Amino acid sequence: MAGNRRRRRRGRARPQQAAEPSPPPAPASLSSSREVAVAARPSKKICDASGSISSPSSGSHAWENLLDSLLHQIISLISSFHDLLAFRGTCHSWHAAASSFPSAYTFSFPPLHLKPDVSQESYNSDRKSQLVDPAKKSLSHRCSAPGITPHPMRYLGCSYGYLIFSDRRHCHLVDVYTGTKVKPPKFQSESNTLIYFGILTAPLNSPNSRLILFSRISMLQWQVGTNSWTEHPHVGELIHQIVLFKGQMFAMDFVQRLHTIHIAPELSMQEVAVMWEQSMLVGLHSKPWLVVCGDMLLLVDLSVSMDQLFGFPGTFQVFRLDFSVEPAKWVKMDKLDNWALFLTNDRRNPTLSCMNPERWGGKSNYIYVPTKSEDFDEPWTAIEVGQPVPSSTHRMSFSSAATAHCSPLNSLWVLPSLVYGVDQ
Repeated sequence: MAGNRRRRRRGRARPQQAAEPSPPPAPASLSSSREVAVAARPSKKICDASGSISSPSSGSHAWENLLDSLLHQIISLISSFHDLLAFRGTCHSWHAAASSFPSAYTFSFPPLHLKPDVSQESYNSDRKSQLVDPAKKSLSHRCSAPGITPHPMRYLGCSYGYLIFSDRRHCHLVDVYTGTKVKPPKFQSESNTLIYFGILTAPLNSPNSRLILFSRISMLQWQVGTNSWTEHPHVGELIHQIVLFKGQMFAMDFVQRLHTIHIAPELSMQEVAVMWEQSMLVGLHSKPWLVVCGDMLLLVDLSVSMDQLFGFPGTFQVFRLDFSVEPAKWVKMDKLDNWALFLTNDRRNPTLSCMNPERWGGKSNYIYVPTKSEDFDEPWTAIEVGQPVPSSTHRMSFSSAATAHCSPLNSLWVLPSLVYGVDQ
């Protein structure tokens, strides 16, 4: 009996124990670390495309309110274009940070490879092209090139993610990623029939953006948003290539003279005095490429042995323009260190560079060029600087005349316009 009473008393005491106050909350530092651990796995519950937050306890506000300076550092570590798209789609503030990515930082992912579909025979429908990300080759994107009219449009170049074309009356801009088309005003003179090259001076939505076209007798300029073109005479050799470097436009003509292009007070060109190394003038050479690589302006030269006709390879050589001496001088570089370059045979296409390419599976000190043959497993090939270029690659990638500024759109490397923040 006594034992039963003791058991009953212990049973009645249990509700009193349950009613005791709960332990004090964990210290703030432990609570914060838990929020970070949960928020480190992004999902729609954290912050969707509209910027809404599903739960105040999820810690999403901490991610959405990160300083732009920190977000820009994160963007600089992204290793593929598709990852940039995922970053932009997280929420409004992250999208805005990606759109305002400053020039003080550089993207560390490779450009996309654009391969136009030239197999279609219809002249009244859009031609389809394919964009492939070298960092995620299993993912691709189909995009539209401009419709082919009864008077086929001429390809003039690619700039800030826009393909540039012209027909007899108009110039046409086509976003390589979205297919969005922009039509500047109608040409005001007949000199457009001789246009062979076009370039944007800044992203299309920039307040200072201008489209410059080059013909055999003049330079045409359209300030984006205006209703007319201005025309300026151009006397001299045809322009071979143009790059933008540290706020200046550098142009190389067909006899390899370097010029700067000035917008104000009026559109004009001025030759830059440059000294060439003796080794750059010996042997057979392809037309060189200008490449902006970080804080360096490079010249890439494909020198070909006299025995090239018998199957011997050529070699890529790289030179850096040294502005510290007067006149400026091309200085040979033995290696690109931790850089990779991207170029195509058509010098109207953009030349691009990427730092630390191993982050996305690429190789430093290599030059990536598209191939022209469907027999290759890869749509591009990588060639190490200073090493022989296989003769088959030379024929497939560099066989067409570099001076022919009338070729149609072919494979090229491109960064979409949204990389430049033009959709703000």
